[in-house]
Amino acid sequence: MIDRPGLAGFLRRRREALQPEDVGLPRGVRRRTRGLRREEVAALCHMSTDYYSRLEQERGPQPSEQMVAAIAQGLHLTHDERDHLFRLAGHRPPLRGASGDHVGPGMLRILDRLVDTPAEVVTELGETLRQTPLGVALVGDLTRYTGPARSIGYRWFTDPAARDLHPVEDHHFYSRMYASGLRGVVARRGPGSHAARLADLLLERSQEFRERWAEHEVGIRPRPLKRYEHPVVGRLELACQVLLDADESHHLLVYTAEPGSESHEKLRLLGVVGAAGAGA
Repeated sequence: MIDRPGLAGFLRRRREALQPEDVGLPRGVRRRTRGLRREEVAALCHMSTDYYSRLEQERGPQPSEQMVAAIAQGLHLTHDERDHLFRLAGHRPPLRGASGDHVGPGMLRILDRLVDTPAEVVTELGETLRQTPLGVALVGDLTRYTGPARSIGYRWFTDPAARDLHPVEDHHFYSRMYASGLRGVVARRGPGSHAARLADLLLERSQEFRERWAEHEVGIRPRPLKRYEHPVVGRLELACQVLLDADESHHLLVYTAEPGSESHEKLRLLGVVGAAGAGA
């Protein structure tokens, strides 16, 4: 059962505890509100201001689990705070572990500060959870996918468009790398895991994956430089730095170009032209 007073009070206190700079928003010179405004939180949670306001006012319908998850992410809650929010809203908290979609507040704070850099938070199966604006401009909005297609490895073997952003001569390596990576996750998580189900789907649907899977390759790592064929700015060569959140098996991927290089200038141009024409 929903605890409306408890939910309202918790939301207000968490909103008031957050500062604009904590979530990547400008503070402004005339700001008098303690913490964030309701409309700012609503935007972060991808919901209407009226809907969010009614929750703080102990009104409105019981929020769905999807709504509660969006609020937890928008308010940059820790896992314990997220679980508490679910209970206040009358739901059982999600299971924690490698398949979780909740990005920790520390990882989000770093991502929010990378406004001029392509970056994304991904699961161990290559499911993109969050992207910076320049990350979207580089590869498109990868958070829009649902079901198995959330995984870049699944899309690589089942959707020809997933390969458009990489030179043809790199495709064979990526096929080996994605098959190798999935095999490693399946070994860690075991039969019956999300990774094992994903592998079974690919074995049914992709002849190329079946061939790569039969090789039993493991440990194939990304190359030092990733090459992209962007439809607007052309070829880019980017290094990828990785930060791991071991609790959730989430990775923060940050893409950079060597200062003064042609790719560095193209990244600057991409920041101006935005996501126009970007594919995924």
